[in-house]
Amino acid sequence: MSNDAPTAKHHILDCGERLIATKGFVGVGLAEILAVAGVPKGSFYHYFSSKERFGEALLVRYMDRYVQGLEAMFRPDGTTGRVRLMRYWQHWNSTQCATSCDPTADTHSPATTTTSTKCLVVKLSAEVADMSEAMRLTLRDGTDQIVQRIAGCLQDAVADGSVPPHLDAHATALTLYQLWLGASLLSKLRRDNSPFEHALLATEQILDSTLV
Repeated sequence: MSNDAPTAKHHILDCGERLIATKGFVGVGLAEILAVAGVPKGSFYHYFSSKERFGEALLVRYMDRYVQGLEAMFRPDGTTGRVRLMRYWQHWNSTQCATSCDPTADTHSPATTTTSTKCLVVKLSAEVADMSEAMRLTLRDGTDQIVQRIAGCLQDAVADGSVPPHLDAHATALTLYQLWLGASLLSKLRRDNSPFEHALLATEQILDSTLV
């Protein structure tokens, strides 16, 4: 591992994120993070005053990365806003079902999940909401940004005529995001992709429901 301070900090965050994406925040102890990162306890506390501050930093970084990826996915590329929006839900379907719907996966191994596919909003929201105010607020603010980006894509869709002109972009964005969060939770319980299939169908129906 490099002695460069920012790189060392990011290395600890990378290792912790892989573990937490699989086991949850409470399920991962500091000793395990240190062992996987290969750093002494003093190095951890040099960057983070507590495990909670570590969790907050991890979520800030995750949400920033997620929003940046969303902006790239929604950037105009010659397709309609609706096509770009549905591309996002298809991506959600393929990545989340790959990690949550396979009952044969070793859920105790971080190797079964990559940080690019596991949704930490789904994984941690219920767990940390009553445990850490700082982490709750980080997730809340991050999901607000996600809804804003979805609403922006819907506004593009209104402008290009691929959704009804009187569609309420923000309200629809919030409805769709809540729908897909719920589908992600149900897929964990059912161990299949039927909630995502229903969410895709419902999304199309919501976008078509007010067509004149």
